[in-house]
Amino acid sequence: MSAENIHPIFHRSLDRSSKETLLGQKGIVIWLYGLSGAGKSTLAIALEEKLHTDGIMTQLLDGDNIRTGLNRNLGFTDADRKENIRRIAEVAKLFANAGIVTIASFITPKKELRTLAREVIREPDFREVFVTCSLETCEQRDVKGLYAKAKSGDIKNFTGKDSSFEPPEKSSPADLELNTDEKSEHICLEELYNFAKNVLK
Repeated sequence: MSAENIHPIFHRSLDRSSKETLLGQKGIVIWLYGLSGAGKSTLAIALEEKLHTDGIMTQLLDGDNIRTGLNRNLGFTDADRKENIRRIAEVAKLFANAGIVTIASFITPKKELRTLAREVIREPDFREVFVTCSLETCEQRDVKGLYAKAKSGDIKNFTGKDSSFEPPEKSSPADLELNTDEKSEHICLEELYNFAKNVLK
């Protein structure tokens, strides 16, 4: 279909403020990223539970879940990784516009990909949380057995092994950094929860 035959109705649909008023909260996207095994999903799940207990409407978007549905046709080439993040960001933006606190948990290994997510979701809705941990610790944890498969050659283009991970630059740091090597899960969760509550004020 030609672009000239597409007619968006954004200007006619119920506005965001009406939805946020109904829910009694504001929409936001908290984007957790880091190596596989760093603790992103664990923290995201725990954060959602705490916010839910507070009466806050949330939606969790997790890498493996998304790849079993919306993005199941994508692989792990650079082009597919970019499309994966673009689609996720568009979905997260929809949830935020509906007044929902959206917690995204994705490796997002390149600065280019994080910039893409930020540009799609836009400020001030996008909050970047870097969950950092040494590669050695992630390999020791290997909760999904992925590092072992990458080492044996069963998985190609694996981040941290065949494919590099770009941490945030000092000149452009994440909004929050959580080091799961140095701090316990409990402390990291408290820092993440306090960060989220502050953003939602």
